[in-house]
Order: sequence, then C-alpha cells, then structure tokens
Amino acid sequence: MTAELPPPSTEDSVQTFRTPKSELVRAVNDAACLVYIYPTGPQMGTRYALNGEPVFIGRQEDCVVRNTDGSVSRYHAKLVRGNDGEYTVSDLNSTNGTFVNNQRKQEGVLRDGDYLRIGNCIYRFLAGGNIEAEYHEEIYRLTVLDGLTQVHNRRYLTEFLDREIARSHRHNRSLALVMFDIDHFKAINDNYGHLTGDMTLRELSTRVKAVVRQDELLARYGGEEFAVVLPEAELAEARLIAERIRAVTESHPFVFNGVSYTVTVSLGGAITRPAAQLNTTEIIAEADANLYKAKLAGRNRAIVG
Repeated sequence: MTAELPPPSTEDSVQTFRTPKSELVRAVNDAACLVYIYPTGPQMGTRYALNGEPVFIGRQEDCVVRNTDGSVSRYHAKLVRGNDGEYTVSDLNSTNGTFVNNQRKQEGVLRDGDYLRIGNCIYRFLAGGNIEAEYHEEIYRLTVLDGLTQVHNRRYLTEFLDREIARSHRHNRSLALVMFDIDHFKAINDNYGHLTGDMTLRELSTRVKAVVRQDELLARYGGEEFAVVLPEAELAEARLIAERIRAVTESHPFVFNGVSYTVTVSLGGAITRPAAQLNTTEIIAEADANLYKAKLAGRNRAIVG
C-alpha cells in the first residue's frame, strides 16, 4: 500500500506561487526608459525606451540615445540589462565622465528614479511598475522644477509670488523676496569647465535648501541667479535668512573632480508691506536692484531693505 504524502503546508503553497525577485525585476525593467531632462530645449522630455538590448549613448549617429552636445563623447556610455533584469551603465572612457546621482561611475546599477548624467546632460531612469504614470509625472515635474538643481523654476516662482503677494495684501501681512547669485561664476566655468559650473549650482542649491523652511520657496531664477520667497517675513528676518545663505555658501569649499574652490554669493532683498504694497514685477525689480548694489559694494554681502 502506497503511503499518502502529507498535504503541503501554507508556506509551501505560498512558495509554489511566488514569483522570484529576479523575474519581478525583469518584468518591471522590460518597460524601462530614459527621459531627457537637462539642459532645457526642444529635446527636453524626450523618452528613450529600453527594450533589453545594449544601448549606446553618445554623439555618434548609430547611438540609440544620440546627443550632439559638445560635452558628450562620440561613444560616451553603454547601458546593458543583466540576467537579473537590472540595468548597468558603463562609462566608455568618456572625456567628461558618467555620473549616477552626482557620483562619478565607471560602472553602476541604475535604480528607478536615478539621475544619469552624461557630460553636461541629464537623463532620468524610470523603471517603476507603472511606467506611463511615472513618465507623465516626470513631464509635470519638468514644468515646475529646474532639471539641473531640482529646485523650482522661474515659471513656478512667478506663480507662487503672485499667489503669496495677493494673500499678503489681503491679510495685511508682509512678504520678503531675497535674490542671490554666484560671485565670479564665469571664472568658475572658465577655469574648471562647465561641468564644474553645473555641479556648483547643484551643490549651492543643496546647501540653501537646508536654510529654507517648508513654507518658503527656493527657486532658480535663471543662470546662476536664485530667489527665496519668505511669506510673512519682516525686514529683520529677511536679513537674517540672507546672511545665513551667504554664510552657508562660504563656510566650506566646494569640491568636484578632486578640485577644491571657494564660492561666495551676493544677495539683494525687498519687502512688500501693507503700507507700501508691491506687485510681483516690482518686488523682483527692487530685490534685483539691491543685489546689483551688493555686487558694486564688493560682493559676498547682502543688501536687504
């Protein structure tokens, strides 16, 4: 008589239908893509589908991800999907390097949402469970965020200022705007290259984010110029925040590719009050004028008032 086998345990039953992790990763990454996010221009938002075949990125015409920017090498980098479904990027001895989330890599695995920098150009790697939703979310982000620094852009700054100024007038409260830019930024580009200049802008944004509160707004106004909106801030508070931004910039050297250099900023600020109401255009003009005065006074200083 044949002995009966015991029924499978609950754990055994679960294991029978469990999909191996490698297969889950492979299924997700079958729909992976790169989205071009920086610099701004006609190509911004372009999606490059990754179908599992090796993909070359570079200036050469036969590259699947072709980029004619001068900072990109002819064959700059290569993307390969491994047996586990994960994509690995390899630098092909490029002139300006390949970076994953600001870290220079000879080779590195890409995770969903990672930023891939090829020379001066930035792509975002998407490989989530709903690639269409992720892509459309990324396109929306490009309308409100600066692709390089990941702080809000000029368009969003203007809309935010319009709303907050209207609110400040309605409730008879003050509002401050501080604008600042990097001193001698052209010299950084000329001496160390535009890649270092871009990384300087990113690092500066990271430092200033630590100073700005959640209800305030940091935005890139354009080039090397930034703005901070301070709802309900009086003159003394605006001057304090401006000084903190100046100090956090100068406090530690910036370092990129083994080069250490000092960065300073000049700042100008303006206030709209119930007794002297300014609109968006006027408060920007006044803050910018004070920024110019700070430059003329010797740079690395703030003039707010």
